[in-house]
Parts: sequence; C-alpha cells; structure tokens
Amino acid sequence: MSRVGKKAISIPAGVTVTIKDSTVTVKGGKGELSWVMPDGISAAVEGDTLCVTRADDSRKLRALHGTNRSLLANMVEGVSKGFVKELEIVGVGFKAAVKGKDLDLSLGKSHPILHPIPAGLTVTVTENTKVKVEGIDKQVVGQFAAEVRGYYPPEPYKGKGVRYVGEQVRRKEGKSVGK
Repeated sequence: MSRVGKKAISIPAGVTVTIKDSTVTVKGGKGELSWVMPDGISAAVEGDTLCVTRADDSRKLRALHGTNRSLLANMVEGVSKGFVKELEIVGVGFKAAVKGKDLDLSLGKSHPILHPIPAGLTVTVTENTKVKVEGIDKQVVGQFAAEVRGYYPPEPYKGKGVRYVGEQVRRKEGKSVGK
C-alpha cells in the first residue's frame, strides 16, 4: 500500500467535496477546483475525511495512488487557504509592474517582457521588485512563478536576476589578476 496514498485527507470546515462518477469537485471559501480520477483510482468521503483507494496492486495504479491523493490534498488546501509564491528581483534598473492582465518585467533587456497572468491568479508588485503570486491551484501558481523566474534566473557572479524569496544563490569568485 502506498504510504502517501493511504493517508486520509481531513476536510476543514467550510469545504465541501462532491464525487460524481470519477470527477472530484472541491468547493471552499476561495473557489472551486475539480479533478478527474484515472481508471482504477477512486475516492470516497467518510465523515470529515477524504480517502483515496486503488482497485488492485498493478504497477501503474501503485504509481497513480499517491499522486492522486496528493493532488486532492492540494485542492482541499487551495480552496481553504490558497497558495502563495513570492519572488524578488535583484539588479540595478530591474523592476516589475502589473499592467492590466500582464506582468511587465524590465530585466535589462532591450525590450520589456510582458507575461500574461492566467485566470485565477492574483499578482501584486510592491517596491517595484517584490512580486507576490497568489491562487488556489498549486500547479498554476508554481508554474507562473517558475516562468517569471526563467526570464532571468539569478546568476552566480553578481547575484542579479529573479529569485524566490529566501532562495540561496551560491556566489562565485570573479576573475583574479595573476602575477
């Protein structure tokens, strides 16, 4: 039995889980998410917990069991608390701003980078260099933050670039003049 898959998911107050055929819908204070379970994996609500089970012990279902349990747990957490990723921009003249439905990034290139903000995400910029991404879908929040970071990942010599708050950037020593 999967160690992750056999753990029950506790459903907090204010969150409702409905299961119809193989579709699991989770509604909460922040929004609604749904997930279609693959064949052989099923979910059931027992009181205030959600349990995920598999039909047999085939290799494919063992692999999917823990994954689907984690996805459902993230959905429950997302609609109740939400997910947040914070980025910081380091570098002279590097800045960000929200313009309509786009994130406008000035990262030292010859042109501004306009990155579209997906539906369901809230992006706020403070001090022109701190970007906060909030949403109920963990995958969408993480993917958006990774794409923004990907435009200019932190470089090891001066430390310039877009990084997650608290991320450690290993610095390298620059060129040294020899004798």
